[in-house]
Amino acid sequence: MATEAKKKIGILAGRRRRHVRILLALATAAVVAGAGTTIVLTQRGTATAAQDAATLPPQPALVTATPQVAPLSEDAPAPTPQALAAALDPVAANPALGNFTGSVTDARTGAVLWSRGPDTPMTPASTTKILTAAAAMLSLPPDHRVTTEVVQGSRPGELVLVGHGDPTLTAQPVGQPGYYPGGPRIVDLADQIRRSGTAVDSIVVDTGAYTGPALAQGWIPDDVAAGYIAPIEPVMLDGARSDPLADEPPRSATPALDAGRALAQALGVDPARVTLGTATPDTDRVASVQSAPLRERLGVMMRRSDNILAETIAREVAAGKNAERSFAGATEAVVQVLYDAGFKTDGVTLHDGSGLSVDGRIPARLLDAVLAAAAGESEPRLRPMLDDLPVAGATGTLSDRYATGDRVGAGWVRAKTGTLSVASALTGYVVDVDGRVLTFALMSNDRPPGESRPALDAVAGALRLCGCR
Repeated sequence: MATEAKKKIGILAGRRRRHVRILLALATAAVVAGAGTTIVLTQRGTATAAQDAATLPPQPALVTATPQVAPLSEDAPAPTPQALAAALDPVAANPALGNFTGSVTDARTGAVLWSRGPDTPMTPASTTKILTAAAAMLSLPPDHRVTTEVVQGSRPGELVLVGHGDPTLTAQPVGQPGYYPGGPRIVDLADQIRRSGTAVDSIVVDTGAYTGPALAQGWIPDDVAAGYIAPIEPVMLDGARSDPLADEPPRSATPALDAGRALAQALGVDPARVTLGTATPDTDRVASVQSAPLRERLGVMMRRSDNILAETIAREVAAGKNAERSFAGATEAVVQVLYDAGFKTDGVTLHDGSGLSVDGRIPARLLDAVLAAAAGESEPRLRPMLDDLPVAGATGTLSDRYATGDRVGAGWVRAKTGTLSVASALTGYVVDVDGRVLTFALMSNDRPPGESRPALDAVAGALRLCGCR
């Protein structure tokens, strides 16, 4: 798994929030025990070394490891609403939670066992990605890929790089990883062009697959240089990162042109001869590469809370519904897919697919309902989402939560985090001490994350400890 750096919490003067992600790498250590033998030779008087050799103890019997994941019991008792309320109400009353809402559901029955203002629209931050992921899983095949192609230009020597929405293209040399596992390579496009025998002296980059503004309502333009986001264009290198292997380095303000310049350099063309333009309809394709399957990209999006992937995947949902591939078209398509699947979408206001917008609103009820559908029997297409959620104290954006101090939720809480300067959220599931799976959505507004995140963790920890029968 790629190394995940910590997200810095920086609140600019006069700004309303700063997006926060804390990403750390999980290192898994395997300890292998082996028997070693040391022979010590000594000499006493006339005794020989062989006679005085230390007597070796018998070697221990070999141990065969048989690790396994045991299924949960079908007979695990469900918490009662009364007992659950007695366990959660005291921690949910923590003033550090500010304006707090929440919902807890029994995954097996789908019954809501506890709630606090579940219909109130709240700033969701990156838990918005749960809706984006769910809409993608419900409307697109898991092996769906995005193509980036090069076609003939309008004159001899001109080629057009046409982006269709893949930000995972990398200019890294063969043998060196890009940021996104399985991402396609500029060098492969260049190799195909050379094998075709096509002469090239200039590159045009076509960004017409996307329409509308490149930055969403509720985004702070300074977040581009801060490394949290980039202008959303249909072709990028490593999500527009200035350092292709860093989690959140400064992003480029011209992602598509950067990709065109990288292709020009790989072909020995002057990068100054790269411009923005439009491909002529029905021209011949010269080269193409494809993204990793949607299923793999969704996993990266959720574990790393990748804003760029969230925005481009939301536009894939829009394309699948024949909607405009813009912020407006993508968010409308995401909500429509969820509505068509039977989810109650009242109170939802989306301006992006990542949750970076401070103007987005989602009720806890909907986030919990999506997780309950994934963990229960009602919507098997959502089940892979459970594998993509970070693990408390171990992986992704939960790697440093429950890692020290109160570790009650470590390994048991799996959830998508969401953090802005005055909004924190935690949506996922936990197995309680009785072996029952409980899904939850916990949302705090109007408090800085330094206060609200530990308080949210305490609520999820109380769910883990609750033998609430």
